[in-house]
Amino acid sequence: MIFRCLCALSLAVASAHAAAIRASNDPVKDERPITAKDREHWAWKPLMKVEATNLDAVVAKKTPIEKEANAATLIRRVTFDLTGLPPSASDLSDMSDWSDKKYEAFVDRLLASPRYGEHWAQWWLDLARFAESDGFEFDAVRERAWQYRDWVIDSLNADMPLDEFVRQQLAGDLTGAETATGFLMAGPDMPDVNNQIERRHIFLNDMTATVGSVCLGLTFGCAQCHDHPYDPISQADFYRLRAFFDATVMPKERKQVGPVARVVTEGVPASVVFVRGESKRPGPAVQPAFPRIGLTTPQSERPDRVALAQWITSRDNVLFARTMANRLWQQHFGKPLAGNPGDLGHQGEAPTHPELLDWLATELPRQNWSLKKLHKLIVMSRTYRQAAPQQKRLTGEMLRDALIAIGSGLNTQTSGPSVRLPLPKEISDTLLKKQADITPDTAQHRRRSIYTFARRNQRNPLFELFDRPDAQASCSRRNESTTAPQALTMLNSDFVHETAASLAKRLTKAHGSETEKIIQEATQVCLSRNTSPTEIEAGKAFLEKQITFAGSFEEAVKDYCLAVLNSNAFVFVD
Repeated sequence: MIFRCLCALSLAVASAHAAAIRASNDPVKDERPITAKDREHWAWKPLMKVEATNLDAVVAKKTPIEKEANAATLIRRVTFDLTGLPPSASDLSDMSDWSDKKYEAFVDRLLASPRYGEHWAQWWLDLARFAESDGFEFDAVRERAWQYRDWVIDSLNADMPLDEFVRQQLAGDLTGAETATGFLMAGPDMPDVNNQIERRHIFLNDMTATVGSVCLGLTFGCAQCHDHPYDPISQADFYRLRAFFDATVMPKERKQVGPVARVVTEGVPASVVFVRGESKRPGPAVQPAFPRIGLTTPQSERPDRVALAQWITSRDNVLFARTMANRLWQQHFGKPLAGNPGDLGHQGEAPTHPELLDWLATELPRQNWSLKKLHKLIVMSRTYRQAAPQQKRLTGEMLRDALIAIGSGLNTQTSGPSVRLPLPKEISDTLLKKQADITPDTAQHRRRSIYTFARRNQRNPLFELFDRPDAQASCSRRNESTTAPQALTMLNSDFVHETAASLAKRLTKAHGSETEKIIQEATQVCLSRNTSPTEIEAGKAFLEKQITFAGSFEEAVKDYCLAVLNSNAFVFVD
């Protein structure tokens, strides 16, 4: 009996799902209205009013806050979090005399550093599916795409309010900030395809899906060919949202106009719903309109992208505030409050601490949408400073930058055309003509990873190993795989060996053969903390034994440095 009931239930669910995804020949006429029940889902309810004076008070309602981490752990944690780099020797020099006042001054200095924007820009570029080539078969280079990257870095460093930051990327070409709209044009494209109508259709659908995911935290993309099977987003909703972008010109030669969208006011094709999402099956006409599930303010009388940008970033749009607050928490703690930051709908995970999420979402506009103020609020909290937060692994970009900083030293030049790094021969031999070009000035090879050329079809091997997204679609949360090639690369690659050799040369020059001092400084430089007595004894034993195999003291020190760089303590931040 129970089995038959379960089978009947399964059939009913399958039937309902099939009905939900069945595409209509008239998606507007057959559109299901939004009901009161639809609005009961947590993500589009009004923000809760949480009675709390600070973040810790909200957290403590549900989870006890542990004792504070020691100074070394905290300095390393917050420096990587805010700048993506290890702390310098001067940062670590006064750990014994640490206080709240010193910590706050340290945080302010990190937030004021140009390194802040360089680090946090990558978070946004992942969302924007940014790359400097088209993808697909020819993967043609977009010669000026780096201008959008630099705009993101500069805007973050200037602490442009988050609402304005997003508005400019959605409609900057209409308000005098044209470069910002590189966000809309950043996705993969096929400029040379014969069917330009199909190309335009695919590109605009990607643009619409990206805006829905990034700005509203919803999977709009699956509604391009049928009503959303789980969330109250119809196919007509999708194409009404796309209608805001239908005036976007698709340049035949991307390299001539860079990443910027151009808009015309005449001769634009009518906005329609495409039956089953097929470009050859235009259906009923639609006008630009905000998604019905999020409609908390009246429709604008001027339905252009400026109106859309203003609605998305309005204080009444709880989806925007929750989505951004959730993502900021994720970047600081390694895990979002609501498990799928790109999908706050029914198929996503409900927040583990809904009061905390809504408090943060309320705090963002209260802080005038200042990201730096919210960063400071988070990192100054007892919750962030406690001894056992979520452990985070360094990204591929952070690993590369840290290794260069430790070894030959970072070139801190900012902005400008991207640097093309050497690639292993087994990779460069597979590339088309000019795709394996290298920037001739080797000093440029030591610039931060954010300034390296981002090809869609060929990521830097280190970045790819450590889960950099492929930029084919918006990425709201990177995978964190654990594979043998990661360990083998860290142990055997020329790049890591050169870092170890450079550090060993510096240590032996400074300390001669004084093994204890060498071990202590190696630990401080690589792990940002003092060496324990056990580590000193183990290090001495290793060096004494390794000299026989390495052939010289400096080579033995290099092998010791290599071992430290391969430790979990280097690759992970507590």
